[in-house]
Amino acid sequence: MATTRTARTAWDGNLVEGSGLVTFASSGIGEYPVSWPARAEAPNGKTSPEELIAAAHSSCYSMALAHALTGAGTPPTKLDTQADVTFQPGTGITGIHLTVVGHVPGADEAGFARAAADAKANCPVSKALSGTEITLTANLA
Repeated sequence: MATTRTARTAWDGNLVEGSGLVTFASSGIGEYPVSWPARAEAPNGKTSPEELIAAAHSSCYSMALAHALTGAGTPPTKLDTQADVTFQPGTGITGIHLTVVGHVPGADEAGFARAAADAKANCPVSKALSGTEITLTANLA
C-alpha cells in the first residue's frame, strides 16, 4: 500500500531577506524556521532544505542497511548514520556523503561493506537523489 507524507512551507518576503516556516503536516512533529542565511551561511537555529534532505537520507539509508544486514543473517544491534549534504550557492547541491558505523554481531568488514554499498545504491532516497554524487564511508564499531 502506498503512503504519502506531507510537509508545507509558508514563506514571507524575498529570497535573501525573507523567511519561512516548515511544517511537518503528516506527523505533526513540529514547525521549523527556514531562511536563505540559514542555507547559505550559519544555521543560527534555523533549518535548510539540505538539512531536511540529510535527515531523510540518513534515516532511509539506516532502514535499508538494517534490512540488508538482516537478510544476510547478521542483523545489526545499532547503526549510527550521518548524511552530510553540501550546498554551493549559485550551483546547488554538489554532493552527499554518508558515514555509517555499525554494531553488527557476526559480520565481517567485507560483508558489512557490501551491505553498506548495496543500501547506498538501493535506498529509496538515494534513488530519488541519483542526480547527485553520493559517497560512503562504512565501518564496523
